[in-house]
Amino acid sequence: MKTEYVNPFISAATSVIEMVISEPPQRGSMTARPQVFTSQQINVVYGVTGPVQGQVIFGMSVQTATNIASRMVGNPIFSFDALAASAIAELGNMISGNAMTSLSNAGFDSDITPPTIIRGSNVKISTMDIPALVIGFTLGSLGEFELTVSVRERPARAA
Repeated sequence: MKTEYVNPFISAATSVIEMVISEPPQRGSMTARPQVFTSQQINVVYGVTGPVQGQVIFGMSVQTATNIASRMVGNPIFSFDALAASAIAELGNMISGNAMTSLSNAGFDSDITPPTIIRGSNVKISTMDIPALVIGFTLGSLGEFELTVSVRERPARAA
């Protein structure tokens, strides 16, 4: 996987999360996986289409999701309800939108699909055989956040 496809997501996640939670996230480990898989409880999934294609997942525990949502709306949220889901989807929209702008500026005019929120642990998403890069972040007292990027250049069509 090319770094010019992954770095926009890492940069966007770092800057957007810092803006939203008012403290810089600490980047953790980076792991390669042969396919898209997440062990997180709350996952916001985006498809990437265009010259660069694949999937991006923002994953976290229920507790981290409610902590982030509470910070975003300015009031405590105690369960992962519709308001929390909306806030977490919006966080994903902001990160993905910034990453898409960076990809476009680099000459890869791609788009994202609307978000899909998937609840549950050990979710395997296998629509394409694209390896995934998983980057962990610590968000201070709010918890852990996992960014999974599984994108590649679209294969050329056979003539």
